Amino acid sequence: MTQLKITDDLDALLDVLPLDIRHAVEKANDTENLLEIILDLGRVPTARFVDHEISLRETEVTRAEIDYVDERTGEFDADNRAGIERTLHRISAIRNRRTAVVGLTLRVGRAVYGTVDIIQDIIESGKSVLILGRPGVGKTTLLREAARILAESKRVVIVDTSNEIGGDGDVPHPAVGKARRMQVREPMLQHEVMIEAVENHNPEVIVIDEIGRELEAAAARTIAERGVQLIGTAHGQTLDNLLLNPTLSDLVGGIEAVTLSDEEARRRGTQKTVLERRAPPTFDVLIEIQNRDRFAVHVDIMGSVDALLRGFPLPPEVRTRDERGKIQIEKTAPAATSRLESKDSKTPRRGRQPIDQTQAVPASPMIVASAPEMSVPAPQRGEQRRGPLQTIKVYPHGVARNRLMQAAKRLGVPAVIVKDVSEANALVTLKTYYRDRQQTIVDAEHRGMPIYVLRANTVSQMEQFLSDLFNLSSQEQSASSEMSDVKSQTQQAIAAVLNGERWVDLPPGPSLVRRLQHEMARSAELVSHSYGKEPRRHVRIFRE
Repeated sequence: MTQLKITDDLDALLDVLPLDIRHAVEKANDTENLLEIILDLGRVPTARFVDHEISLRETEVTRAEIDYVDERTGEFDADNRAGIERTLHRISAIRNRRTAVVGLTLRVGRAVYGTVDIIQDIIESGKSVLILGRPGVGKTTLLREAARILAESKRVVIVDTSNEIGGDGDVPHPAVGKARRMQVREPMLQHEVMIEAVENHNPEVIVIDEIGRELEAAAARTIAERGVQLIGTAHGQTLDNLLLNPTLSDLVGGIEAVTLSDEEARRRGTQKTVLERRAPPTFDVLIEIQNRDRFAVHVDIMGSVDALLRGFPLPPEVRTRDERGKIQIEKTAPAATSRLESKDSKTPRRGRQPIDQTQAVPASPMIVASAPEMSVPAPQRGEQRRGPLQTIKVYPHGVARNRLMQAAKRLGVPAVIVKDVSEANALVTLKTYYRDRQQTIVDAEHRGMPIYVLRANTVSQMEQFLSDLFNLSSQEQSASSEMSDVKSQTQQAIAAVLNGERWVDLPPGPSLVRRLQHEMARSAELVSHSYGKEPRRHVRIFRE
């Protein structure tokens, strides 16, 4: 294990502060946990630590003290950030309408050596790596370490948009090692500097922080197609987040709707219009930083995206670092079931016991129509046990898999959609396929498997089938359907905002509904607030 070593050059940051404020910071005697120092005109200066915040004195910050700090730091660029040469500290300014500085945030920058050991084998493999994670989880620190290690044996160029990787000034911080650093004059020009780095400096590796715009995603694809290894970060926390982001989904291949032939749709057991990956992904490996000592690694982005779009996601490789610093790698076997099994099985519901496959079942087909009087196997008809529903594996033959999964999700039942009929406990098909007596149906009958026949390939028919299969009550169906409608409306609003709308107002709802809407907006990295008074209080979703 690589020994952790932390360098913060804290004296350089304290030197730019007024003397009494510096003494107050030193008196607090907790510099290892110091995050930032706040100086706002007309307010008392404060220091923020990892788990608390303190006031540094009782008197307010004056204009002279703001100017004193301003004169001792570098010049503020277009995004109101400055630094201290050859350090990783960042000073951010707040300006008034006349552009005068009225507030300063002095953030402590630390170089942490030894953090990349958990993924060092991936970094050194030559594959392009995309890193996701929430703000403050350590993405930039990981990039800096990766650049330093790779620069020992390869030509590495860092595209440093806000000087967070290599620090302020013309000379980069020693933490990047032999890597060369290209600064970006304005954040909007990052994509041009990325292309310039490839064309002018012949790198083997390019390190990029925060790919956030469509032009930057396109530049990353251009670089990857030229055979250069990319190490970068992007907005988002999981692969699902990235796929829902229309600007950045191209980094993992993008998504498009395609129309299948009748034969192919029948072979897949899905509808004719499905979502497919549009192109090869820009990056080879995707790493989700869940916390500083736990990483989820998608070692094959192409396979992970394809499996996710088909509803059978591949579980990532989980890497953890224990208290002794030992790295443990957990490789999960590919899942043969859909997402419904892992999500719905965690939410027990009251209901009757579903079909018990250990008991005798009729060999004749069971026709499921829209009428509620459809019969179920006799051994379970009168049972009313309390407890979670048992999982039932369903094989859809000619039935749209995505619609069936949608229906199961709306009802909240643990129905697992399987790919192989030999794994199924029940088969569902359409009337036309059943009349044709196709071989799959005949074989299922011979094995005594229950066969359900739908009149149409609609979600409502599938919901009726699943409610009869699991013996759900009408009240459960109604509540589940209402919550599903709320989720659908919220998802449409999120998509509209991501596609350019300034904001979208959702219909009024109770506090439980509003809480769900806020959670969905937060998961999509959007802002949401509640407005109005009960019972007309509603949620508005918008960008920051």
